[in-house]
Amino acid sequence: MDQNIQNQIVHFITSNFLFDDSKNNIGIEDSLLETGVIDSTGVLELVAFIEETYGIKVEDEEIVPENLDSINNITAYIVSKLSQSSAAQATN
Repeated sequence: MDQNIQNQIVHFITSNFLFDDSKNNIGIEDSLLETGVIDSTGVLELVAFIEETYGIKVEDEEIVPENLDSINNITAYIVSKLSQSSAAQATN
């Protein structure tokens, strides 16, 4: 599942933010902000994509580089939120 999520994130980023072929070699650990792949508006687009695609709510306090600044961080964040959501549903 993690690989599938990571592939979806890579596809979203390359389709929506990487218009210059020289940036297509972005690594999964590279900072999307520091490399100029996304800006603050791009972060909001990314958040909307995550919420729509995975049915999770990204809280304002969760919009931090630790969660959203690299492909690996984004993938880990989504996996964590999905597991929290599944655990909450299991207890109800």
